[in-house]
Amino acid sequence: MSGARKKISILVFSTEKISDPAIDLAGLLKQHYPPEVDNISVPCSSGIKPKWIDGVFIAADGTDCPYGETCAEKTAEIVARTHELMKEKGIDPAKLRMAAICSVCSQAFVKLVKDLADYVGESS
Repeated sequence: MSGARKKISILVFSTEKISDPAIDLAGLLKQHYPPEVDNISVPCSSGIKPKWIDGVFIAADGTDCPYGETCAEKTAEIVARTHELMKEKGIDPAKLRMAAICSVCSQAFVKLVKDLADYVGESS
């Protein structure tokens, strides 16, 4: 069967106060994203530890984090360090992505996770 994709899993880390409402809104508005996407809600994106499935998307607070003004910078540093570790281990760093997702950014969330799922599915 040509064009068949391997079964993939995408893990989304989102934040309770900021990006979770956008993900909920995507569901309410019936903006469909791949069924391979699973969501884990965390208080602050800078507390994420790198454990991988096939792809990881971090829905970060950006500058709106209620836990600290440097959350976005700390999360970006975690992602950058993890990208380096992934490269050292021969893992494609493009399988880990991060973007600030505000409480009304449902369309942006859907597009970003669809893009990641497509990328992971094609590269696997």
